[in-house]
Amino acid sequence: MMMLKKLLFILFFSTVSYGQVVINELDADTPSTDKLEFIELKSDTPNFPLDGYVLVFFNGSSTGSTSTSYMTIDLDGYTTDLNGIFHLGNTLVSPSPILTIADSSIQNGPDAVALYQGNATDFPDGTLARSTNLKSALAYSNGTTAPTTLMTALNLSTFINENQTLKAATVSIQRKNDGTYELKAPTPGANNDGTGVVFNAITTSVNPNRNLLEGESFDVVFTTQTPISSNDLMFSFSIVNGNFDIYDYSGNFSVTIPVGQTTATKTIQLTDDTLDEGDEFLKITIGSIPSGYVLSNNNKIVRVNDNDYEVKPWGTPLNPTYNLCPNLTPAGYYDSLEGKSGNQLKQAIQDIIANPSVVREHSYADVWEMLKQADVNPENGSQVWLMYVERPSSKVDQQTGTSGAVGFWNREHIYCQSRGNFSLDPLAPNDGINVWTTTDANDITAGGADGHHLRAEDSPENTVRNNRNYGVDYNGPSGNAGSWRGDVARAIFYMAVRYNGLNVVNGDVSETPTGYIGDLETLLSWNTLDKADDFEMNRNNVIYNWQKNRNPFIDYPMLAEYVFGSHFGETWYTSMSNPDFNSEWNVSFYPNPAQNYIVIAGLRENTPIEIYSAAGMKVYEGVYFPESQLNLNLSSGMYMLKMTQEGRSTTKKLIIK
Repeated sequence: MMMLKKLLFILFFSTVSYGQVVINELDADTPSTDKLEFIELKSDTPNFPLDGYVLVFFNGSSTGSTSTSYMTIDLDGYTTDLNGIFHLGNTLVSPSPILTIADSSIQNGPDAVALYQGNATDFPDGTLARSTNLKSALAYSNGTTAPTTLMTALNLSTFINENQTLKAATVSIQRKNDGTYELKAPTPGANNDGTGVVFNAITTSVNPNRNLLEGESFDVVFTTQTPISSNDLMFSFSIVNGNFDIYDYSGNFSVTIPVGQTTATKTIQLTDDTLDEGDEFLKITIGSIPSGYVLSNNNKIVRVNDNDYEVKPWGTPLNPTYNLCPNLTPAGYYDSLEGKSGNQLKQAIQDIIANPSVVREHSYADVWEMLKQADVNPENGSQVWLMYVERPSSKVDQQTGTSGAVGFWNREHIYCQSRGNFSLDPLAPNDGINVWTTTDANDITAGGADGHHLRAEDSPENTVRNNRNYGVDYNGPSGNAGSWRGDVARAIFYMAVRYNGLNVVNGDVSETPTGYIGDLETLLSWNTLDKADDFEMNRNNVIYNWQKNRNPFIDYPMLAEYVFGSHFGETWYTSMSNPDFNSEWNVSFYPNPAQNYIVIAGLRENTPIEIYSAAGMKVYEGVYFPESQLNLNLSSGMYMLKMTQEGRSTTKKLIIK
């Protein structure tokens, strides 16, 4: 169930004058992420036109202090069926609603829904509930708390508790013929008492039933519940949906199921173009159907994977590369840091990355597009890379409903929103890279949309992480290789310098007071062991293009030690600050990922070797002899291999599978 929805559900009803049409059934509290919500109307006579009617959903509260509208649906052009029934709801409701609404649209209460004579323009969002022209109304919640203000405004008096049998998610509220209500298994699109005309249901299916690829053909199969009688059943359908348009397919979309038959099949050919459009969804939508039939399902969604995606020359965080992505730092960007130390150095960094004459703030909605560029999977430009779970996800699987929904990705705040008390301005528009406001170091609300600490993440794992401190409490999902840990550390370091009032400290600190996150010791270790790679450099370049500031701890990871770690108080000079000799040492090892051994190439003398776990623990120490095999006995995961020669060290990432 939708977490943002209210937890209580009571139905209130009264003997107001219902007139020709009444609210006949309501199911707002449904399993999981509220994908089976619906509301049903019933007219006294069949095939009744609903012109001049409008359905309005009102938002109540546990205190009963509010009573304003949050969704309005104009019913002009619709009619009830042979049983006098009209129902609207989510796409997965069966039989298919005559009018569909987005998942999780109907709040769980304490709220109300009302049927008026009028138009949608009479009820813009935020309209106070009223009884003028009211034809039918229900106030509801799933406990014992009543939306009292709404009840008064809508002339409602008594109530029943839908959850009285502790089965709110498996029953709906259904009106009986005497005007009272009962709780039963949902009956969308049918009389509540089981009487009336039984319609021949049409079901839509797809073969093959899987994600499709550009250039493939597929069959759409239409099946009726019983054989066709009297006259051939004829109807048409479409598959256009958003960016998936008429240039993406070919085929015939007129369907005939002959008398005596139950099935018709149409073959559709997908176009294999050369455009990088990203993955798309086609939607199989049946148009009008003859009287006596009902759609068991409709608006069936099928994913079409684009085979023209861009491939970057660098690797994913699980298979990192270095120095392939260009560092696009403007000339002289960090010059003011030279020769500074301690708090003076920290202030000099903030003066660059929070410069109010340069640095930009974008809306939280813009972050979606920002992440699609910054977190793009190098191996497939149609995907984003999900940080903690270390796998890609199609960009089109962007979360639009309930947080934590399986199969979707969302925007993860590395410095948790609750700890930073950032503003998320959810109603701000997605207005693009060219619309921005100025921001400075005291503008803590800007942190809610700061791309340097926002990452694409698996929605359920985002919920698991919640506001937990790294290292001492949260270390990612079971079995992860830790390829994200250095990224997290450098994002935290950035935030703790960019914004006044944000701190990174040792230990498993509470979220109160706001402005504190841990664990500093762990993050400093992660910064050293999980080196900044090309994936991070690319996202640093992308975020700079939007915000006009960079994360200096990606450009110079050792800078963290001078601001937060063991080198605090020492003078910073760029030329001496980063003892990573990867560019000077032509050293590599194979295989990687490895299992039982590795061979290191490029070493000309016996070399001390140390191997560290992702948590910073030394798990191996020894000497490597050139052209030999180094046998390993390590558990699966990510490790850092440190090699030292002539007082210099280099560290490389090792994956054990």
